[in-house]
Amino acid sequence: MSKRLVLFQSKYGATRKYADMLKEEYGWDILETKDYDSSVVKNYDTILFAGGIYAGGIAGIRCLKKHYPEIKNKNLAVFCVGASPFDEKAMEELKLHNMKEELSRIPLFYGRGKWDESVMSLKDRFMCGVLKKMVGKQSADSLEPWMKELLSSIGQKCDWTDKTYLLPLIEAIDEMEKR
Repeated sequence: MSKRLVLFQSKYGATRKYADMLKEEYGWDILETKDYDSSVVKNYDTILFAGGIYAGGIAGIRCLKKHYPEIKNKNLAVFCVGASPFDEKAMEELKLHNMKEELSRIPLFYGRGKWDESVMSLKDRFMCGVLKKMVGKQSADSLEPWMKELLSSIGQKCDWTDKTYLLPLIEAIDEMEKR
């Protein structure tokens, strides 16, 4: 088995929770993107970049972009974490927005995270409030699944993290490493 590393950026703890699951369940090493060290990262065969989704961006993706030239020959994947239920169309848009050119070949995976307004920054609470108002103005029959979920989560503390979200990632990594 090759050496595996999760480089992660976690704002409210859900991405960190997934990184910890990979460490505990599968023996991956973990490192925050802010602590990226080329002399350490070069020792890994497989690198997973993991981060939350905020306003259409994936936290930590800048680290991948910055260091891509030195790691492009490794097995790479991205795992993003969000509060919404999985939506294939949204994932395609997320990849188009965040992973252009060479990065578009890197597989993207999704895990559902957490929702807790009490720990959100003022800016994040404000943005969620604006989004809630926009979504709330639409008719109920025109709401997409993520919109319904947003409206039902307001004021709640939700934790949807689950290691089953990691299974497609693990399967893909195992296949990558066989090549």
